[in-house]
Amino acid sequence: MPDPGRLQLVVREGCHLCETAAGAVAPVAAEAGLAVVPVDVDADPGLQAEYGDRVPVLLLDGREHSYFTVDVPRLRRDLGL
Repeated sequence: MPDPGRLQLVVREGCHLCETAAGAVAPVAAEAGLAVVPVDVDADPGLQAEYGDRVPVLLLDGREHSYFTVDVPRLRRDLGL
């Protein structure tokens, strides 16, 4: 079963960059045997204060990995692929 907490994608409904990022992360996550957990930035005032309009943000193990666009080569490297 994939680890549900390693990869989180902070997104906003209706965000085209968020959809693009989700599409870029999904195959890499699948290859690594991980699930991508979407997190709605607008559902949490703390996240909204931290990220505001700077979405999407990819978190790896709870730490910011990339934002706006997914750095796929770096993500693959950081996941040991």
